[in-house]
Amino acid sequence: MEVSLASPDQIDDLAVLFDQYRVFYRQPSDLEAARRFLQERFQNSDSVIFAATDNRHVVGFTQLYPSYSSVAMRRIWILNDLFVEESYRRKGVAKLLMDAAKSHAEATGVARITLTTQISNVPAQKLYESLGYIKDEEFYHYTLRV
Repeated sequence: MEVSLASPDQIDDLAVLFDQYRVFYRQPSDLEAARRFLQERFQNSDSVIFAATDNRHVVGFTQLYPSYSSVAMRRIWILNDLFVEESYRRKGVAKLLMDAAKSHAEATGVARITLTTQISNVPAQKLYESLGYIKDEEFYHYTLRV
């Protein structure tokens, strides 16, 4: 298993996983839209994607988006997406992807990585907590859909 920065030549494989990720979060499948979305991320250089590969087959990914903390006056990474192909789950792939995200955060000198997950996604919560992520008890997070 290898984890590295994803490249544009992996878009087709990544799009399949990205589409499955969206379906997991109850969105309709749209493989072509997933492909276009990822293509835009690469073209605009506005996210960092790590891919886990097994014999050049992409089996998982995580995507980080840059943001800033006004309080810390430093950049942060938002770990927005993490997904592993079902047949590769519980084999350490997600941890490898999270480790790559952490190494990238350390290398880029950010203040922190933030993430959110569904309340019902207990396996993800256990992974995050095992890696030292702390559930926020100080702030409520609100969303305005537009």
